[in-house]
Order: sequence, then C-alpha cells, then structure tokens
Amino acid sequence: MNSHDNKISDIKKTINLNMGLIFFSVIMIYLFVMIISFMRAKHITGYQVKTGSLSVSNIYEGIAIRDETVVTAGCAGYVNYFATEGEKVGTGNLVCGIDETGALQDYINQNSDAGKNVLSERDLSSLKNEMINFSSGFNEKDFSSVYEFKYAIEGDVLKFSNRNLLNSMEDLKAQSALIKLCNSPASGVVVYSVDGFETKQPVNAQKSWFDKEKYEENKQQLINNEIVSIGDPLFKLSDNENWSILIEVDEQRAAELVEEKYVKVKFLKNQYESWGKVTEVTGADDGHYILLSFTNSMITFVLDRYINIELLLDAETGLKVPNSAICDKSFFIVPMDFLTKGGDGNDGILRETYNEDGQMIPEFIPVTIYNVDDENNAYLDDSILRLGDRIDMPDSQSTFTISKSGTLTGVYNINKGYADFKEIEILNSNEEYSIIRSNTAYGLVAYDYIVLDASSVETDEFIYE
Repeated sequence: MNSHDNKISDIKKTINLNMGLIFFSVIMIYLFVMIISFMRAKHITGYQVKTGSLSVSNIYEGIAIRDETVVTAGCAGYVNYFATEGEKVGTGNLVCGIDETGALQDYINQNSDAGKNVLSERDLSSLKNEMINFSSGFNEKDFSSVYEFKYAIEGDVLKFSNRNLLNSMEDLKAQSALIKLCNSPASGVVVYSVDGFETKQPVNAQKSWFDKEKYEENKQQLINNEIVSIGDPLFKLSDNENWSILIEVDEQRAAELVEEKYVKVKFLKNQYESWGKVTEVTGADDGHYILLSFTNSMITFVLDRYINIELLLDAETGLKVPNSAICDKSFFIVPMDFLTKGGDGNDGILRETYNEDGQMIPEFIPVTIYNVDDENNAYLDDSILRLGDRIDMPDSQSTFTISKSGTLTGVYNINKGYADFKEIEILNSNEEYSIIRSNTAYGLVAYDYIVLDASSVETDEFIYE
C-alpha cells in the first residue's frame, strides 16, 4: 500500500467577497447621507429679475356729484309729466302738471282717440336708442338696472303720450281747474328721480356712499300718474355742465393721482374719453377719496349716479421683483471724504488701532459701499465696523467717529454665490410685486439673480440652491 495514500493534508479556506454587494452598499450609504444632509440643509430659492410692469386695476365705480335742485309740489293730486327725462328745458318751460280733481283723467276717458298714434318718429327713435344702449351695457351682476330701465321706458311712453295729448287740448288754458301746470324755475336737465345725493358734498364722503344695494333702497323713482302731496318731490334739475366723479382709493394711489394733476378717463358705458382734474378728498371717515372734475358730458350721464370708469394711466415699467425678496438693512453712515483706495484698488477706510506699545497706527479696512446719499455720505456694512470706531481722513489730520446709522431697502443678489445686499428704489408696487428702477449705481440690472425670500439669508452667506 502506498504511504502517500494515507497522508492527510490541511486545506486552507478562502473568503469569497461579493464586490457587487459591497459597491451597492457603499452607494446606498452615500445616498442616505446625502438625503439626510439635504433635509438638514437650508434651502434658498433664487429668482431671476426681469423687466416688467405691474398689473394694477384702474377700473373704479364712482359716484356722480352734480349741481342738482329738487322741485317740490305746491299742491296735491295726480302728477302728469310732459317734458322728456334727460333733456334740457328752459326757464319757464312746462315740465309737468298736477291733476287736483281727476278732471284730466276724465278728459282722457271722454276722448279715447287722443291716446292713439301719439308717438312721433322722433319719440320712437328715442325709445329705440334707449333700448340699444341698455342692451349693450347690460350686466347680469347688476340686475336692478332692469327695473330702472322698465321704469324709464314706461315713463317715457307716458310722457310722450301726455305731451301729445297736451298739444291737442286747445282749451286747456281756459279750463284752469283741469290741471295745475308746473313750469321749470330755471334752465337745466330734467330728471324724474331723487336719491338723497342732491345735497351731499365730497368733503363729507364716507365708505357707505358706495353701498349700491343700500342706495337702491333709498332711491325714489318719480312715476307718472302717481299721487303727490304738498312738498313731495316733483322733478329734479341739473343746471351746471361742470360736474365730478368721486372714487375711493388707497393712500398710495391717491398720492400717485394727485401728482398727475389731470388724468384721462374712459367711461365704460359708452367708451367716451375725457380729461378729469384730480383733487384729493379726505372724507368724514378719514378715508382716501379722489374727485375727478369735468367740464362737459354732464347731460350724457345725468341719469346715472354710479358710473364705471377706467383711468388711462401710463404703466410704470422697470425691474419686477417679488415683495418677499425685499428687506431693510441697517448701515453705518460715513462721509465719502474718509474713504480711500487700497493697493488692490478696493474701497476702504483707515481705522485707528493700537499696537502692543500703545501707539496708534491706521489700519486699512476694506469696505463695500452700498449707497451714497445726496449729502455725499456712504452707507457701509455695520458687520465690519463697530460703533465708536475712529477713522482718519486720508492725507489729513481730521478724524471721524462712527456713530450714525441709517436703513436701506434692498434685495440679496446671489450672482456670485453669496448673499450680496443691493439697494433698490421702488417705483410702484401691488400685493405681490414691486417695480424698481433699473441700472442704478448700487442696485440691480436685468437678469440678476436674487433670493426669493429675504428672511431666509444673512448678508454674505454662501448660497447652495
């Protein structure tokens, strides 16, 4: 037997490593660490500045303020209108009559043919135009205008009929007991409604004036053939072509309009445009109101108390930034005469410091200028300097102690990867955005990147988006 067959040899065991599993594990650990780091990191959102304008609503519902005189009844009876509403009458012209005994109605009943074919071509044309104007300007949200239109049409038809009937009654003047005639006390435009605004003055303006629903409750339509008592309103006269529209605005818009002095106004009812003189009014409730005064077109809108208008203002253009990016920052104020240039050409100041021997030596401190005001004062970052620091004027014995600070409004520019404060000049703003002046000495230019939320960063903080 071979001795080699009985020899037992030890077999050395080897460890087989799965490199794929190791690599996968390393990747998973790396991803886990990155996710945790991302979740714990401060997230800064940037915003690219572009040129634009604000979407500001220039449409207002204003209140017409006119010179209006209410003529009241001197006796009781049934009122019959002869003058057409919205047209001008002269002094002494017949407007209406009051039937004290009912004799006029008896006359109409006895002369039934008098009521036939009473509308002339002119009357029919007037009614047609009124219907077209109502149809083109109808707004479903203002359904109460339907009732106003109904009353107006009914009144017009009755007035046309009464006027033609009056012309056919040759013996009316002889029968003085039949009807008491009411003539216009002055020249003006006739209106057959009263609403309480006839005596209101803009200086007494208040927010409740613009409550249209409440207004409709108080408005009184003067209807043909209705009974009136002594002292009741018969009709109203508007006798002055100078009139105004009162609108409610906020404080900022009031200041903008006052600065314009005159603004171009479009009347949405008929698309007519006119220039209005701007006057600011502080109402009885300390609200902000603007009075737009006109010298024409009063008769066009004499039947309207509430008038929708659009102010045709030039849109303010500039750099458009979100309001969330805007903040205020405090700076030290130093005269420009105390600034100098370093060896590398950067701006700086010479701050007084003391060595170990107690000797004063000037130390160059580089600074960034954030703004220069009209008095030639520089705004410097208060994180570099300290209150009470003394600085020297270059090539002079004059010194200045830092003690004064001021605030600038600006945004944080992140073009260079860190939060760099830039002062801005706001031209206009609304609830979401502001328009700022472009290409200012220390400000922004188009396509700069800024921090969307200014409260999320500090000055000179590095940005990792």
